Amino acid sequence: MKRTTALTLAALSLVGATKPPVAVEPARLSGIVKTLASDDFEGRGPGTAGETKTIAYLIERFKALGLQPGGPGGAWTQKVPLIHTQLGQGETALIGADGKRTALVRPAELNLTTVGAAPRIDIAGAPMVFVGYGVTAPELGWDDFKGVDLRGKVAVFLVNDPDFEAVAGEDAKGKFGDRRMTYYGRWTYKFDEAARRGAVAALIVHDTEGAGYGWSTVSANAGENYDIVRGADDKRVALQGWIAHEVAERMFAHAGQDLAKLRKAARSAAFRPVALPLKFAASLPVTVERVESANVLAKLPGKSRPDESVMFGAHWDAYGKGPADASGKTIRPGASDDALGVAGVLELARVLKAGPALDRSMVFALWTGEERGLLGSEYYATHPVYPLARTAANLALDILQTAGPARDVILVGAGNSSLDAVLTDAARAQGRTITPETFSERGLFYRADHFSVVRRGVPSLLLMALGGAPDLRTGGKVAGQSWLDGYMACYHKTCDAWDAGWDLRGAAEDVALFQTMGTQLGKAGVWPTWSAGSEFAGVRAKSDAQRR
Repeated sequence: MKRTTALTLAALSLVGATKPPVAVEPARLSGIVKTLASDDFEGRGPGTAGETKTIAYLIERFKALGLQPGGPGGAWTQKVPLIHTQLGQGETALIGADGKRTALVRPAELNLTTVGAAPRIDIAGAPMVFVGYGVTAPELGWDDFKGVDLRGKVAVFLVNDPDFEAVAGEDAKGKFGDRRMTYYGRWTYKFDEAARRGAVAALIVHDTEGAGYGWSTVSANAGENYDIVRGADDKRVALQGWIAHEVAERMFAHAGQDLAKLRKAARSAAFRPVALPLKFAASLPVTVERVESANVLAKLPGKSRPDESVMFGAHWDAYGKGPADASGKTIRPGASDDALGVAGVLELARVLKAGPALDRSMVFALWTGEERGLLGSEYYATHPVYPLARTAANLALDILQTAGPARDVILVGAGNSSLDAVLTDAARAQGRTITPETFSERGLFYRADHFSVVRRGVPSLLLMALGGAPDLRTGGKVAGQSWLDGYMACYHKTCDAWDAGWDLRGAAEDVALFQTMGTQLGKAGVWPTWSAGSEFAGVRAKSDAQRR
């Protein structure tokens, strides 16, 4: 199998970048969102009656478009077994060297969840260890753990990367992309690393700037969590969560340490974990529920390379029902997040089906459980229907703007892979330019469903309007910022609702970018590559032989 280089890939992306024979239609996008975000779908919560309606609707749409079932065994769905947990009331406390117990109030001072199936969690007094940023990056010569044994202990982390606050002269400066967050900065990485090392619990010191969101966001789940059902060898910590920054400062001071000085020390490659003269205690009941949810998968088989694929994805789930807002509404309809992305995938299925047959199979994936931690896509990544080594690319839609045509395209995760060049040329064909995301320190690239296959080495690209204010053709950046501010006020709330006044021409243009890219990536021999130095390049390289 001949492999096309990244340079050739960029050149190929110029070929055929003309107006597609069938166009993405804003009215179709709007109609799909109006249905999915209606009260009948109850906020599309996994394991609810809203899921049942959602799955049936999506399958019906794919059937009407003439696609084939894309799930295992010729099914339209891939079953996703989930575990749903809720921590009850109980004790959480710090125990000093003198044996004095200091209660930690949930969720005001400490927010915890569990993804384990035990009906109760009892930690009598586990030693606490500060592990800095908790990064093990051999490719960068960085190891925060230095072989320290964490078995049975509580690991305390800083959020983000070692170079997030680094200044010139410090070891960390520039090692992890400066202000741009890498995977090592994500809370999911830190919890996973703690579990791999045998910790009984993992706590991250909250910092609004480093996390990219305030305490109200990290404490919003109020002790509730979801996870996929995992095998016995896939370990998780018994408790995971966040500790408020001011509480952490007092905790470190009580332990005879200065958090600010430790933060600075953690920016050195010589940093070693610091054992704190404190113990952590928790005695909490857990309500455990098993839920069966589903991903929806459809495909257009390739004409000459059907065992190779290009995947398009969005998540169908939203937040379901929650506490009533000021107007009494309880349904969080998730219109922009991500019913609009789902509509985009359905439109891609329609327009690609109407176009010429491609060498590779086109796979359309609508994921469950994204809002609970990328769970549907994670299950797929651990149980792939299409070999990941022969998945050329994953193109994800998660929140598109609704304010009309834009002069630019916001690129989340710029510089990660050769897909940037393909997107740039597709945008140029629309008369648009590329604008790198504004808030790279927030790690948006690691917060959408494509990331589940990214971790397994599949080159991916995400279109997400949260990356910055679009340069709208009417009103420019000022109007774009106004739209973004307005949307963020409704993020994950009851007011993220369908609006007949939306101008979806810009969203349609964004979806059409993936139409153009999919047509190019559907050609035999075109294999996108990770950029040199990417934390995922080594993972992909392990399967190189399967793409030659």
